[in-house]
Amino acid sequence: MSSLPTTLRRQLENTAIQARRIAKGGARKALEALAVQESDSYQHMNEAQRDLRRKLRAQAKQLGDSESQTRRGAYEIEHLVEKLAYDQWHRLLFARFLLENDLLISPEHRVSVSLDDCEELAPSLGFRDAWSVAASFAAKELPQIFRSDDPAGAVELPVEDRNPLIQLVTSLPVEVFTASDSLGWCYQFWQTERKDEVNAAGHEIGAAELPAVTQLFTEDYMVDFLLDNTLGAWHAGKAFKANPMMATAAQSEEDLRKAVALPGCPWAYLRFIRAEDGKWLPAAGIFGNWPTTTKDITCLDPCMGSGHFVVAMFERLVAMRVAEETLDESVAVAAVIRDNLFGLEIDPRCTQIGAFNLALAAWRRVGHCLLPTMNLACSGLAPNAKREDWLKLASDNERLRNGMDRLYRLFRDAPVLGSLVNPRAAEGDLLVAAFHELQPLLERALAQETKDAATHEMGVTAHGLAKAAEILSGQFTLVATNVPYLARGGQNKVLSDYCESSHSVAQADLATCFVQRCLGLCADDATASLVTPQNWLAQDRYAEFRKELLRDETWRIAVQLGPANHCDCDNTLRRNGSGPVLAGRLWRIGRIRSRKA
Repeated sequence: MSSLPTTLRRQLENTAIQARRIAKGGARKALEALAVQESDSYQHMNEAQRDLRRKLRAQAKQLGDSESQTRRGAYEIEHLVEKLAYDQWHRLLFARFLLENDLLISPEHRVSVSLDDCEELAPSLGFRDAWSVAASFAAKELPQIFRSDDPAGAVELPVEDRNPLIQLVTSLPVEVFTASDSLGWCYQFWQTERKDEVNAAGHEIGAAELPAVTQLFTEDYMVDFLLDNTLGAWHAGKAFKANPMMATAAQSEEDLRKAVALPGCPWAYLRFIRAEDGKWLPAAGIFGNWPTTTKDITCLDPCMGSGHFVVAMFERLVAMRVAEETLDESVAVAAVIRDNLFGLEIDPRCTQIGAFNLALAAWRRVGHCLLPTMNLACSGLAPNAKREDWLKLASDNERLRNGMDRLYRLFRDAPVLGSLVNPRAAEGDLLVAAFHELQPLLERALAQETKDAATHEMGVTAHGLAKAAEILSGQFTLVATNVPYLARGGQNKVLSDYCESSHSVAQADLATCFVQRCLGLCADDATASLVTPQNWLAQDRYAEFRKELLRDETWRIAVQLGPANHCDCDNTLRRNGSGPVLAGRLWRIGRIRSRKA
């Protein structure tokens, strides 16, 4: 599939900006009609509406909304408005993605349906129109994205706001929904105006501002370069070992790329150099200390955004497992999602897009099917409750109580720290396995019938935190991402204090703190492959950081990346220190380093 052309990218951006304005206005009106912000329900409300109001208020609290400072019992509902607006727009958007890819499935008949089919089904299913049916079907296909018990999912926008949203989603050309990178742009464009507001205000950046400011779509060529020169280099090394003549007979890098290519996986950015003995080898090395088979490789994007790296890793890993294990493609797709891929993201809304992006990539390959539970989680959730209330969820289960207490301490500041949260540093290696044990305990607690909406929402949050803690406690073969950028001067006190205490030599920028964190997420002899700014390679304030990395880590390749050459124009390979370096002239640096055992 092709990338989105510039003209369509602009149209998508303008549409997303308009959609956010309309959806937020409609969301606020819908919530105010249910008296969610008021201390008491309206007299005319029936019992179903009152019950929904209670659940929405509990959800607002878990999202971070608090009681009004001026009106006792009233609630500020800004976070809930944001969530509802986002959900309403993306249910429609995701439904259109599924429709245009023939992947919208009737839950009852398990066959793909068109918008005309949805229109015909609407009266019998009790929906107002075709798009209500389509959005409902999309939500049922994607339970990891849209909770079936989500109270926000039961709220309907006023007709005067919902119809313009439908017109916006239908106005976009089909090409938007079939391009490979459209989903990657959707969230960045949703945040365009919010980012402008935050930057104009000039305030310190905290939890409410971080997603808008630090989210940055990574262009395809950057993702491809980093993954081709890690996963691709490892694959090429195995191919050279199986056929040693390949390293001597090839006349050019292009010959070598063709020789190691897999169906749908051309390794277009994989670079080779000739050694002193005249033999070709991958420029970044062959990663000889990695596992010997693809099934044992684990890949993490700790700042996954809309899932661009995750999907790119998925495509490569599927091709590699099909080739190595002679698997049916559908079996390989499920195996990679279950065993090889992991992702974390500070913003729950972006986590949804990442999960949908991965599901769409899988279904485009093998058609609609039941997918394994994805190892994707939001690292920016917080308990948002009093400790004693939080621990009540455990009842008299001592193991669950201890686990809930650890989650509470670990994730209190998660909305501003995200994947910087480090269970290994906080809890020690002997306790990290306990997070995996929390999952079935929490599932049983959630399954218990309760009329307490607040307790149920806390349980949902705890389940998400346990999944995030399990991934954050792990160590992986390859950690690949575009790190978030935010200089120390722009950080709020919670973030700057944490960076100072936990990443002292890297504290000058959030980006360099994440370089350290990514290396900590690597297993011994594993690799971090990162897009970062390049200022820290020369500035004095990063001197100790550079010394630490040169002393403790093996540098495999460093590359200047930028739109003028897409890694390829007027660049020459040369040997430098412990590994090859691709020299260039542009503004971003892509680095691939392996952690020493």
